Amino acid sequence: MLKLNNVSVNYGAFTAVKSINIDVSPGEIVVLLGSNGAGKTTTFDAISGLNKPISGEILLNDRNLVGVPPDQIVNLGIIQCAEGRKLFSGMSVEENLIMGGYVHRKKKSHVKRLLDEVYEMFPILQEKRNESAGSLSGGQQQMVAIGRALMGEPKYMLLDEPSMGLAPLIVEQMFEKIKQINESGTSILLAEQNANAALKIADRGYVFENGEIVVDGTAGELLSNEDVRKAYIGA
Repeated sequence: MLKLNNVSVNYGAFTAVKSINIDVSPGEIVVLLGSNGAGKTTTFDAISGLNKPISGEILLNDRNLVGVPPDQIVNLGIIQCAEGRKLFSGMSVEENLIMGGYVHRKKKSHVKRLLDEVYEMFPILQEKRNESAGSLSGGQQQMVAIGRALMGEPKYMLLDEPSMGLAPLIVEQMFEKIKQINESGTSILLAEQNANAALKIADRGYVFENGEIVVDGTAGELLSNEDVRKAYIGA
């Protein structure tokens, strides 16, 4: 289990996340809902070791990850797919994907198998494997970002705003792929502003406001919560 106990995170003198408690069990999709600046990405960066909490603990199967270097956290099976994709735009699609398999760099046959699995999930990427990542459409770039994360064989994938800037049809397809990844055995912590799409595939969720968790519950409970619907679903 991945578990955050009373975690607080600062940016300078500003407390961006305040005493939050989150858990993700194996096999779950858990969604973090909230507007920009609510604390979702800060939470991801704390889990990934990119921003050390000022208090609390982040546990992976009872091991405290606070202070563990980011590369070791990746090796433990927690991999973040960043907001905005963060691709190497001048490198080819395949080069970007292979970068995600860096932890397996000494096992070339293993990297090749993982690459084949990504291409099976996203066939368009195989067609465009020699094209620069920056030349792709937004939806295709998001496929590369998710594929790159998959190359590290995550046990827990942190997906930060995967639907950002995508057309509605592409968003629907993207969430179908996220569900497929989860069903293959990867637990997912998903940060999203598209609450309706996220809650349709999630098991549970947490709602962030100003760095605090104000509501949590099952996906069904959040979908039926009038305040959540008004704030994030528009109905």
